[in-house]
Amino acid sequence: MEAIRTRLINLTALCAEYCSSLENCREMEKDEFVNALLGYLPRIYFEFHDLDAGENTSLDEWGVGISDHMDEEQYESVRLQLAMVFGEDDTYLETFEKDMKYSDTPIAATISENLADIYQPLYDFVVEVRESDGENLEEAYRACKEGFREYWSQTLCNVLRALNALLNA
Repeated sequence: MEAIRTRLINLTALCAEYCSSLENCREMEKDEFVNALLGYLPRIYFEFHDLDAGENTSLDEWGVGISDHMDEEQYESVRLQLAMVFGEDDTYLETFEKDMKYSDTPIAATISENLADIYQPLYDFVVEVRESDGENLEEAYRACKEGFREYWSQTLCNVLRALNALLNA
């Protein structure tokens, strides 16, 4: 169990670095920022995919509710900063959209919104761990991983593809 806790602590630090890089994205050159994201995102995906922190126990059984620490204003601020950094490169064609198979026209997505959609649960995870002085580490991880499974893992994969294309353009 100690090895899992160490990995969770390291994951929390990685998520905090990701969040900090998004909050300070305007201080970096776009290429430097893309390179940083291409370093963070695969590692985040791997840890949320690979790490098992007692997920057989439902969060409901723990009686734990993880708070939403981010408000709409903060989300929108981060998204707008990202949109400014990516500029005309922000929009890309989304091929994994569920409705794509029924559409005659391409469906566009934005790197900025995808990154902000990943930022939100990771920010909530990091703040929950920080505010509980690590006491809610496992519970916060399980709540974040549930969102990873349901939603943001696909978002991460999609934006990773878009960032890779941007890097190699």
